[in-house]
Amino acid sequence: MSPKDDTSATRKDQILDAAAELFAQLGYYKTTTALVAKAVGVTQPYVFHFFRTKEELFLAVLDRGFNRLTHAFAAVESPPEELAHRMGYAFEQLLVTHRNEILLVMQAYSIPEPAIREEVKAKFVLIHERVGGRFAQAGIPNPNGEAGMFIGTGLLIALSQVLDLPRLLPWCETE
Repeated sequence: MSPKDDTSATRKDQILDAAAELFAQLGYYKTTTALVAKAVGVTQPYVFHFFRTKEELFLAVLDRGFNRLTHAFAAVESPPEELAHRMGYAFEQLLVTHRNEILLVMQAYSIPEPAIREEVKAKFVLIHERVGGRFAQAGIPNPNGEAGMFIGTGLLIALSQVLDLPRLLPWCETE
């Protein structure tokens, strides 16, 4: 990779990072590519060099988040009886290290744009298949149902994070 390619890749990552933060703060509709460009310190046409549209940029942010999730879940090594718990811990760690991306992934189903909705659907099918596959390999009964419960728990965690409402989580003690 040439130095120019390194700079370009770094700028693309900076654009994705800024976009993730802005989409998380302002939502899909209020975030503009001009705001993303300003946050990175580049021009809006430079953002369009990498992403032709805001939708394409948003989908790239989601793709990066989904990839982080699938890699984190695949990397978990655990005895069968601890697999779901350790995968849940991997999810919680991603909320610490890549909060904006992961929360966007967990909420993107609510955006009614057809291309976004279809992409999110496809990614959740993939995550369900991979988690269910891990559970099946571990000999966990009803692996597909357990994978659905696992994803549902992740959605509940995301909701509690976004609303700053930990009492939604049954394992958290509240006032």
